[in-house]
Amino acid sequence: MHSQSTRNLTISTVHAGLSNKPIPVLRWSKYLTRRSLLQLFSVLFCLRDAKSALIKPKRIVSVAPSITEMLYSLGLGDRVVGVTTHCHYPPEVRQKHKIGDYMNPNFETILAIKTDLVVTLKEHRGLIQKLRSFGLPFVALQHNDLAGIYQSLLDLGEATHTPGRALEQVTRLRSELATIRQQASKLRRRSVMFVIGRTPATVEDVTVVGSRSFLNELITIAGGKNVFEDTLAHYPRIPREELYARNPEVIIDMGNMGNTVSVTEDHRVMATKLWKQLPELSAVRTGRVYVVSEDIFVVPGLRVAETARRLVAMIHPEVTQ
Repeated sequence: MHSQSTRNLTISTVHAGLSNKPIPVLRWSKYLTRRSLLQLFSVLFCLRDAKSALIKPKRIVSVAPSITEMLYSLGLGDRVVGVTTHCHYPPEVRQKHKIGDYMNPNFETILAIKTDLVVTLKEHRGLIQKLRSFGLPFVALQHNDLAGIYQSLLDLGEATHTPGRALEQVTRLRSELATIRQQASKLRRRSVMFVIGRTPATVEDVTVVGSRSFLNELITIAGGKNVFEDTLAHYPRIPREELYARNPEVIIDMGNMGNTVSVTEDHRVMATKLWKQLPELSAVRTGRVYVVSEDIFVVPGLRVAETARRLVAMIHPEVTQ
């Protein structure tokens, strides 16, 4: 005997954006054994997913700058119909429809665009719940480190029917980073502190790159040693006494990782002067404080090899002089 809840069962694959309408296969389910019923469900799911997989997305929404870069690298720029206000690369994305900022994507705007694929990050839990509720197709990626970047590219290639192009990009990135690592391995490793946040106009409440950030890996590849690589957080906040204790040879200051557009040369000069308040630090004494603002330092995307080269130039300026 089947319960009422079993008779009213609805089969759907929300992640693929499929309809939630019931499939009337359970009217005669009482004639099936539990095993054969499960087998039937499995076949139906496969058929529905296979149908969905044949549909190439033509109206894609990106919910992060890194995702936008990946989509363009796969040759899908003409299919991207929505991006965040933080998406600046490549330059043509500035003309795309904006769906809100990275932290607060606007779901109503996404609905209005009539997208057939939303590419988001796993950390966007609230958005993912809404996408599931409305049956919108989506892919949720996660790439805080280099391995995640490679995997996200491959997953995105599968979702957009460009697996060959995705594999090419992963192979290229691995090769470029391996070359940089090999070249930098001949140099003395310098201790580095990468600052991604602090109280404006001060060197208080300093937030740095920790062990779980892709930047930690890039610092190592570039011939440096992150003085906070032993921290468990992606971006820990560090008290001033700890700055003295770690005493980095090189300081790279992003100041405010949320602002990668409006930083002027005057801002950079001012930020460099701020660190002179801490003359006890090796980097300050030797003039190895570098102020940066480009988004390549905060976007874990296709330009990580370029980021690594920039890091080499700051950690080992004698090589590029």
